Amino acid sequence: MISPYNRLNEYILEDDSVLLRPLKQSDIEYLLPFALNEPDTWKYSQTSARGEEGMRNYIGTALTNKAEGKEYPFIVFDKKTGGYAGSTRFYDIQPANNMLQLGYTWYGEKFRGTGLNKHCKFLLLRFAFEELDMYRVEFRADARNERSIAAMKSIGCKPEGILRSHMWLEDGSRRDSIVLSILKSEWENGVKENLKSRLK
Repeated sequence: MISPYNRLNEYILEDDSVLLRPLKQSDIEYLLPFALNEPDTWKYSQTSARGEEGMRNYIGTALTNKAEGKEYPFIVFDKKTGGYAGSTRFYDIQPANNMLQLGYTWYGEKFRGTGLNKHCKFLLLRFAFEELDMYRVEFRADARNERSIAAMKSIGCKPEGILRSHMWLEDGSRRDSIVLSILKSEWENGVKENLKSRLK
């Protein structure tokens, strides 16, 4: 059965701690401070949002890809602090194959290690598996990004391997990418309840 994903829908995901809503061009006002003051946020990313021009391009590219049906970007609002925390998105969306990738996730420094990410991932994974009928959600990261890899493993992702010399980085070097995933059957048989029990 093909996934019911529709790029035109306004998907809003929330719980008591976080709200994820579709990213808009006007959200530059909420995300620009991170681009100006915390440029190392994108140290391991192929697509950087450093500086005002970088953030405008980052949002513009995400919205273009959304319009083409390739991606669905969200802005993340932290209800506990009453502030915008960062962004994440579904990408490489393949409704016919019932799979997508979850990534381009970043948060401002003060939001890291607070439990926010687990709330976001729970909402996104539940939506992907239970509403969009995805059978596979894939994650990728720079193989050197230990913080990101540990976070993915902690929510139930299983490592699948390394894509060697996978892509160019902003500094002209090439990165190896680790591939991880969660399957629908794994979500239903333990991953969901384990992640839910760790929300704080």
